[in-house]
Amino acid sequence: MLLRERPTQEGTLVSVCDADVLGETFENGEVSLTVERDFYDGEEATVEEVVASLSGAAVANLVGDRAVGVAVEHGFVDSDNVLEFEETVHAQYLRL
Repeated sequence: MLLRERPTQEGTLVSVCDADVLGETFENGEVSLTVERDFYDGEEATVEEVVASLSGAAVANLVGDRAVGVAVEHGFVDSDNVLEFEETVHAQYLRL
């Protein structure tokens, strides 16, 4: 997985994606999702590193079966809120 963290005025913004979806575009009816390199490209990360990053995130965007699966498995995202796009999945996390 690729992990990227950015500080914002509202807190840390985290993006995580599976390496194999970086740069790809996926469709779901009239909606499309492009996994932009400028936003998602980051450092290779382990499950533990992703969980630690999500623990401190104010907002997170996740793309890919593995990245979203980690977020669901560790309670950051409810599986009912995962969006399907062709061969991948997408989820967002917002800490209130």
